[in-house]
Amino acid sequence: MKRSFRKAVSIIIIIITLYSCASIGRPDGGIYDEIPPRFIGSKPEAGELNVDKNKITLEFDEFIKLEKASEKITISPPQVQMPEIRASGKKIHINLLDSLKPNTTYTVDFSDAIVDNNEGNPLGNFTYTFSTGERIDTMEVSGTLLEASNLEPIKGMMVGLHANLEDSAFTTTPFDRVARTDSRGKFRIKGVAPGSYRIYALQDVDQNFAFSQKSEALAFNDSLVIPSSELRMHHDTIWRDSITYDTIISHMHPYYLPDDIILRSFKEDVNNQYLIKSERLNPEMFSFYFANKADTLPTLKGLNFDEKEAFVIESSLHRDTIHYWIKDSLLYKQDTLKLSLQYLYTDTANQLVPRIDTIRLVPKNVKKQPVESKRSKRNKKDDEDDEKEQTVFMQVVTKAPPTMNVYDYVSFTFPEPVASIDTSAIHLNLKVDTLWQEVPFVFEQDSLNLRKYNLLYDWDFTQEYELTVDSASMYGLYGLHNDKIKQSFKIRSEEEYANIFFNVTGADPNAFVELLDTQDKVVRSVKVRNGSADFYFLNPGKYGARLINDTNGNGIWDTGLYEEKRQPEEVFYYPQFLEPKANWELNQDWNINAVSLDKQKPSELKKQKPDEEKKRSKNETRTSNRK
Repeated sequence: MKRSFRKAVSIIIIIITLYSCASIGRPDGGIYDEIPPRFIGSKPEAGELNVDKNKITLEFDEFIKLEKASEKITISPPQVQMPEIRASGKKIHINLLDSLKPNTTYTVDFSDAIVDNNEGNPLGNFTYTFSTGERIDTMEVSGTLLEASNLEPIKGMMVGLHANLEDSAFTTTPFDRVARTDSRGKFRIKGVAPGSYRIYALQDVDQNFAFSQKSEALAFNDSLVIPSSELRMHHDTIWRDSITYDTIISHMHPYYLPDDIILRSFKEDVNNQYLIKSERLNPEMFSFYFANKADTLPTLKGLNFDEKEAFVIESSLHRDTIHYWIKDSLLYKQDTLKLSLQYLYTDTANQLVPRIDTIRLVPKNVKKQPVESKRSKRNKKDDEDDEKEQTVFMQVVTKAPPTMNVYDYVSFTFPEPVASIDTSAIHLNLKVDTLWQEVPFVFEQDSLNLRKYNLLYDWDFTQEYELTVDSASMYGLYGLHNDKIKQSFKIRSEEEYANIFFNVTGADPNAFVELLDTQDKVVRSVKVRNGSADFYFLNPGKYGARLINDTNGNGIWDTGLYEEKRQPEEVFYYPQFLEPKANWELNQDWNINAVSLDKQKPSELKKQKPDEEKKRSKNETRTSNRK
């Protein structure tokens, strides 16, 4: 009997040990819980009428938590005072700090913020609704929010409705109903009452539910939104197994319109003008950096020097960065330059007014004086060795690669403004049979860069060229000259290139097309002429395309302005990639309005990926780790 007892005890100990080991955690390869939490009740009840309590409790069938509650949870009508929302065990507690509005439908849209405590499975698109009146408003308005400049879906931005149709409502009054966009840029505003509305999107930086700061991104629709509904047939399929269905059940359900609103988000140009900084990195030059573009250069007056004819001025295209190169060595050798600078400045009333700053400029980097190109003038004894001093040349950056594109050009970029160039000392030779033959060319200063010069020639396919520049033919502002330059290069053959020709319909007269790489960066841009946008001599590869309706004809995309009800210039994408091979010509018809804006941009170009793809990737990684 003792032996039986010991045997039983041993078995019990083994069972307990095995159970304890199994309870430590799920071994690798176990089944993951993929079932989301289930809503089982609330106080007040979901859909309850005549509610007068600010405190709400929601209950679920398992322990839950909230992820990114401040980003994902949206309460409509919007709450000026931030509500208190917290998860505790199997419950969510909500405390609305604003007073409840009478006869109003309230919705708390959790999106996918509610997840189970173990695996983080989200309860997607969960919305809790109640009313302080005698009815629940059930209308919905939905659509897509895109970045106006590149049709990128925008996630997490607020979209709201105003029953007040005055333009000023958007800038002074909180929205009546709100929602947030999901990872696809989609939004759905719920609990909407019948009526007419204006719809807006807002990046609400100061959280007052109104467009009150110029730095806030926004979008608006030119047309009124009138919500409606209709009954549509819906089919549910009951499957017998994975390939055979048993029954199809059809039933009518309400469908809410409009469901295809497209909003294009933009930021207005912030035209505040002020001096960001001034600096003197080296003795020969000083610079001013402004916050915005300007129509004219600032006025400079020397306080301890004469500013007349003292500088070579190098300005950026929009005059927001200006470099002053000092001509006189006596002046740039001064330790401190004192000057007054007059420019237009944006005051507190948002008006441009003249402003004068007094500025002291001290060089940060004092370089050693360059060795003179000629023999030093210091006295030497006749019997001293006549050693040659090393010549310091001006470092000219020459762009002339060994293999050159037929549309390209040779360029020379200088470290300082150029004092003189002897073009007769520049030679371009074409190889004819075995001999070099000099050919004429065009040499001109770059229109955007003061210190860059371009050599232009109508290159011939497959031909070899040789460029030579004699020494001391290019002098900089500070006396240095170039060393001899000699470079040979060959032009690529025509068969190495591909061509893409777009036949465009629906575009404005001033439209232009940008050819894009796989990272959505511009490769080349051409104007649409007579319905055609032609791209010659392309490298074989994968390309996208974007068309801009250039309303003002300035050659760039321009943003909108709400005060003038001016929408940003329209942007359209060719809805697929093109991949021409060498020696190919692709002719593509492109009706820019054939596909809705939210479906035009190829998914490969979108940086904002849908959450479903991220979840799929996460699950694949998790499955891989279990193997």
